Amino acid sequence: MNICGCLVHVAQNALLDARAQMEALDGVEVHAQSDDGRLVVVVEDTDTAFASDIIMTLHQIRGVISLTINYHHFEDLAQRPSTAAPHPET
Repeated sequence: MNICGCLVHVAQNALLDARAQMEALDGVEVHAQSDDGRLVVVVEDTDTAFASDIIMTLHQIRGVISLTINYHHFEDLAQRPSTAAPHPET
């Protein structure tokens, strides 16, 4: 599982349309927007696409000037430890 926190800068004249396109993508959530066209976006892996592929799609949206990944978390769900608490050795 990948979770990426991104800062996306969009041209102001394309902001509404670009945001709508982003929010329509599975695995994308827009959490904040500034008046000058900056968006705080979280991108996660989906059943059909990796977060990295979704980020590349965001780059292609008309009006996107730049996208930077400011946070990344990866967790291999197949290797998650069991939820049972370990027994301390005595």
